[in-house]
Order: sequence, then C-alpha cells, then structure tokens
Amino acid sequence: MTSAPMNIRPLDIRPLTPDRWQDLETLFGPRGASGGCWCMWWRQTRAEFEEKKGEENKRAFRGIVASGQIPGLLAYVDGRPAGWCAVQPRDAFSKLDRSRTLKRVDEQPVWSVVCFFVARPYRRRGLTTALLQAAVRHAVDHGARIVEGYPVDPGEGGMPDPWVFTGLVSAFRDAGFVEVARRSPTRPIMRYVAPDA
Repeated sequence: MTSAPMNIRPLDIRPLTPDRWQDLETLFGPRGASGGCWCMWWRQTRAEFEEKKGEENKRAFRGIVASGQIPGLLAYVDGRPAGWCAVQPRDAFSKLDRSRTLKRVDEQPVWSVVCFFVARPYRRRGLTTALLQAAVRHAVDHGARIVEGYPVDPGEGGMPDPWVFTGLVSAFRDAGFVEVARRSPTRPIMRYVAPDA
C-alpha cells in the first residue's frame, strides 16, 4: 500500500481486517500496546476507559474489527507486524469532541488520525511518517477530503515515546499536514487537504 522509507525495507502497510487480528495482538502484546488501551482511549469517556482497560477493551476493539469497520492500518517489516495507526472518520472518536484542546475547528467533515504504536525495534526510523502517508491515502480512497491529526509538539526538551502516541508535529509536516489551530502550546491540530478538495 505504501513505499518504504529509506531506512526500513521491506515495508508493507495493510488495513486491519478480521484476518489480521492475530497480527495486531502480536504487535500490541498482552498489555494492549499501552496499559490495556487496545486503541479504545479516543472512543470512551475517561471513566469508561479506566473501568474497561485490559480485556474488556480488547473485546470491544475486536468487536469493532469483526463488524467490518477498518479502524486503522498495520505496518509489516519483513512480514512481521511492526506498527499501527488508527484512522477513521472523526465521529468514531467521541473523546475528541469532549476535549477543549481538540474540539472541532469547523463543521467540515474530516477523518482523524488519533494514535500510533510502533514496536521498539522500529522506532525513530520513519515508520510513523510512512503510516501517516498510508493513512491519508486510505482516508482519501474512502471519500475523505480532509484528514486531521493531533500530534505533540514537545519543544526542545523532547518527550518519552509513550507520551507521543498521537505522533510528532515533524512527522505530520513530513506527510504534508499544516497546522490549522493550536489551543495548547504542545497540541496543535493539523490537517491534510486532498488536492481536489
């Protein structure tokens, strides 16, 4: 689905479908990528997330995949699952509209890229940017005209990898996104607008 960045080859990026669930489990590991998240953080209230993290979140996310929705993309390096990117229409991620920082910029329909998970051996090698580029193509192929992201802008000090699960501003810039709003010093809203939009 995408060409590989220069420092990771061979790279293959595919939609998460039911037949690839086991690959997601392998990538996320027994803890569900980040303390039992199973990519449910943006789909629940904070109370729901705290109550359900772990096995309940895993079941809920597996149900989304089994329903035929495609909640994101899996990256493979040498045939092994190496990275994940969540991308769907913004309405799939109810937490965004409850956030003062990430509330809607306008009423235009957008798809949202809300999180990434990259296995430790493949971090800092361009995989996030490759996933982001593939997410844009996937969204546009499914009718999106605007793709939105909510990366971290950590400034000079940087941040530990677990705190930048929404991606870094630099990766979004590399993928053609531009900043459209900033309600917090470290959390801009960035957009990619399809050329014919």
